[in-house]
Amino acid sequence: MSKRKGKVISDATAVKSRKLTAVSIEGAPDETNHQRPSSSSFTPSTTGDIGLIECITLKNFMCHHLLGPFQFGPNVNFIVGNNGSGKSAILTALMVGLGGKATVTNRGASLKDFVKTSESSAAITIRLKNRGPDAYKRDAYGDSIFIEHRIFTDGSRTCKLKSKSGQLISNKKEELATILDHFNIQLDNPVSILSQEMSKQFLHSKSESDKYKFFMKATLLEQMKRDYIHIKHTKTVTRQQVERQEECLKDLKQRFMQKKERYEKLASFSEMKEVLENLKKTMAWCLVRDMEQSVQQLKEDIEQEKNNFKHLENFQLVQTKVTQVEKKFQCVKSRVDGLRKEQESLSEDSLKLKEQMKVISKAHKEQELVYFRALNKLKQSEREQNLLQEKINKAKISVTLSNEEETEFTKNQEKISSLKEQLAELENNCSQLNEEIKNKHQALFKGKEERDKLRLEEKNIHSLYQSKLRRKNQVLASRSNKLKRFGDHVPDLLGAIAEAHTTGRFLKRPVGPIGACISLKDPMLAVAVECCLRSFVKAFCCDNYKDEAVLQELMCRYYPKGNRPQIIVSPFSEKLYNIHGRKAHHPEYPSVLDIISAKSPVIINSLIDMRGIESILIIKEKDKARRVMQQGRPPKNCREAFTAEGDQVYPNRYYTSDFSMAKYLGADLETEISMLESDLENLQAQLSRFQLHVTSVNEDIERMESQLNNTIATLKKTQASVNQVKATISELETAGEEQIHDISSLEEVAEENRQKIEAEKQTVHEAKAELDKHQKTVDDIEAKYSSVREQIDQLSEDTEPLKDEQLKLETEGAKHERNLKMLENKLKAHAENIQTMRSGLVQREEELQEYVAKATEISPDRQQVTGTTKSIDTEITRLKKKIKVLESTNGDHDKVVREYAEALALYREKTNQVRDLRRFTDRLDHIMSDRQNRYKILRRSLSVRCKLYFNNFLIKLNCCGSMIFDHNNETLSISVKPPGREDDGMSDMRSLSGGERSFSTVCFMLSLWEITESPFRCLDEFDVYMDMHNRRISLDLLLELSERQHLRQFIFVTPLATSNLPKSKLIKIHQLQDPERVRRETVDDEETKPKES
Repeated sequence: MSKRKGKVISDATAVKSRKLTAVSIEGAPDETNHQRPSSSSFTPSTTGDIGLIECITLKNFMCHHLLGPFQFGPNVNFIVGNNGSGKSAILTALMVGLGGKATVTNRGASLKDFVKTSESSAAITIRLKNRGPDAYKRDAYGDSIFIEHRIFTDGSRTCKLKSKSGQLISNKKEELATILDHFNIQLDNPVSILSQEMSKQFLHSKSESDKYKFFMKATLLEQMKRDYIHIKHTKTVTRQQVERQEECLKDLKQRFMQKKERYEKLASFSEMKEVLENLKKTMAWCLVRDMEQSVQQLKEDIEQEKNNFKHLENFQLVQTKVTQVEKKFQCVKSRVDGLRKEQESLSEDSLKLKEQMKVISKAHKEQELVYFRALNKLKQSEREQNLLQEKINKAKISVTLSNEEETEFTKNQEKISSLKEQLAELENNCSQLNEEIKNKHQALFKGKEERDKLRLEEKNIHSLYQSKLRRKNQVLASRSNKLKRFGDHVPDLLGAIAEAHTTGRFLKRPVGPIGACISLKDPMLAVAVECCLRSFVKAFCCDNYKDEAVLQELMCRYYPKGNRPQIIVSPFSEKLYNIHGRKAHHPEYPSVLDIISAKSPVIINSLIDMRGIESILIIKEKDKARRVMQQGRPPKNCREAFTAEGDQVYPNRYYTSDFSMAKYLGADLETEISMLESDLENLQAQLSRFQLHVTSVNEDIERMESQLNNTIATLKKTQASVNQVKATISELETAGEEQIHDISSLEEVAEENRQKIEAEKQTVHEAKAELDKHQKTVDDIEAKYSSVREQIDQLSEDTEPLKDEQLKLETEGAKHERNLKMLENKLKAHAENIQTMRSGLVQREEELQEYVAKATEISPDRQQVTGTTKSIDTEITRLKKKIKVLESTNGDHDKVVREYAEALALYREKTNQVRDLRRFTDRLDHIMSDRQNRYKILRRSLSVRCKLYFNNFLIKLNCCGSMIFDHNNETLSISVKPPGREDDGMSDMRSLSGGERSFSTVCFMLSLWEITESPFRCLDEFDVYMDMHNRRISLDLLLELSERQHLRQFIFVTPLATSNLPKSKLIKIHQLQDPERVRRETVDDEETKPKES
């Protein structure tokens, strides 16, 4: 340990020892100096002039709004008041106001607990006496020192130290500690302030070790003991450091000897340095030679680049290809547009034919009804003609009739009238049935039309259900093998490719499917990337056409023709394309190339060739995509963009995507499976609903057909009844006419009927011809409708290859455009390269002139150079290292001399430090041994004096007792004999009454006061458990002690009356008001007394 550290420890010990205030004894003057190094400051004539409490004021402290100001007397002060009046609050405020912590008061865990409820802060003001020759900074503070403390609800506090005139002197905590140290005020010493809690902890405790601790704490022997233990520990640490320094001193000596050896071995390196200078001259002219060769080579390279026309030829070739592809694209586009227009025209014709077919079918049904009515009427007329002919025959047979038959004729006429009424009713029923049949025909036609429509929708949903089910099975299978997401046969195909590559059938192994070889940096963009790549997700890449043929052969085993994955043929490269200058750039949105990654550059290069992913942006929001691409000029090199939902955005058009989720690139299989299962459940529910609906419609159709048949049967029965009634009427009329008319009349009627039948036959024939005409029209319109639908389907089939070809041409055109742009950039780069080389030539020629000038400056004569720059540089480096090694071994002369001198001085300094520390620790051992002996003497002296004073005070109570100190076990045993029990054995304080125990405690406390010093002493509720006799004796002892120590200040807190105290100018009594709640109860009692009387 250094001397400086030892000095600091000694100073710290001295500062701590200034707090010890035990009174010295004769024969131990050194101990007196150790306890009170500033004892000269407390002479008998001046001790009462400093450190006394003159006044204290409390605001918003604990539960009190305002207490004080209390003007304390210089000797004895009694604070009297009931419980809750603020007695203990004054002592607590005294400790806190003098800088004590909250835990010292034993009244709260934090300072914020002392602030009155609903108040933001509390204030404590204390005035200390500062007179006499030992006053602290009297010129600054004057005769009194004001200490103002303010406590806040957050636990913080501020301190202000003011002079007697109120001027702020300091607000530092260190200044307050210095003042307390100067006045010998110890807040944590129970001799100065003994609170109720401290008294309970030590004095009233039944433990003998607690009483011993109280004795040690009051006499400050405990602090002295802790100081000695700290010094011993510091001494041990210092000794350990000395031992470590001695070990370091050995290493320091070794380094010193090495410096000394180098100092003695200095040598010269002039010859080696001369060789180094010659090599530097040769190196300068070698650099000139190399620069001349570089200038000549650059001239040749410039000439060679001028004669290189390869880039221009390639540029012209690609321009031709771009023109050809553009023409093909426009041709295919015009064909696609023509087919689309034709398809739209046919769709309109289809809708019109469908409407015409409904109208014609309705007319056909109505004509069919007309035909059957005419036919039924013809049959009825024929039956009537047959009946009339029978009547004619009967009239010819029976020529004569009797007169009695006239009566029969009258009856027949009445019967005919009745039958005609019945006939009119039946014909009315027939008309109603015909109208009902017509309506039911129409309803049946609509039901069948609805059933056909439902069956078509059911078929579409069933197809979608089967597709979803197949996709679900694929995803479930991809749990164990991700490749099955791209098709059930993909794992087998890849196995066949690996086997074929092993057998050497492939020159380079094909790569694919592309979707399985790429990964997304942002999985949320899977739909957008999948919509962008489309069929290329399942495509394979081949290096050459031979490998493509082998791959096509392998695909035939697993895929039907027309449903095979696409194959991209392009030479494989291990490096990514240089797309600088043709990549789409945007500060906010990435390109497709930016968000995908692949282990093989072949995949990225193929997608750049076929899809141009470097020029396609991904913009998540639709509105932003439209704004970026269509409102103003699109970003540089960007030709299209995709949204997160897969919508495709061009500068002049927008296509909405049908994708709802990623099919191949989605990372969350469980989510996709869950969505597919949900879709399948929905589709199954839709199928069930459609099946129920179709079943219901079929039942309605069957019911309507049954009702129609029943109605037709009813109509037939009604018509039969009509015919029968008509036949009966005809028969009765004929019978009457036979009697009235002759046969010629009947024959005339028959002739009229025959003409009527001919007319009805003609009507039936015309109705039949009209029905056939309608049937032919129906057949023609159905044929036309079928033809149009077939043409639409055929156009759709024809359009698909053209769309694929259009996409292929568009991709090929984009590829050629990129190549064209790349070649254009290469042409520009070629020209710029030539210009750069020319600029470089000029620069190098200038550098050559500089090199020549520098070489001439180093060596005016040109050196003949035989070696290379590298060999000369190597030789120079070797020589420099060798010189550096020698210099590092021996060092520079001045440096070696300086290091030697420094090492010598350091070695001597460390040697002296270790020697001084060793002497210091040895001297400290001697001092500590002497201090320990003196400490034991002081402890024994204080314990003997404490015993004497204790016995003396017990005599006042006519008691006798003993106080036994066991310093080895650190216990203090107090035994007391009350009056009248002197002959009994010794008993401890637990056998005494409460008052006797409190009196004994006061005696013990007074004994400690006799052997210790403090400017003031505070005792809280010392007499609360005493009877009046013991209390009077205790008060007499306290007052007697205060008279002997009239320069000390005493503050006693008691809740009992002080009327029996003697009147003296040294005694001052402070009567506290009752708490507000007690005063309020007293007022209420006084108001109620007159009422009761």
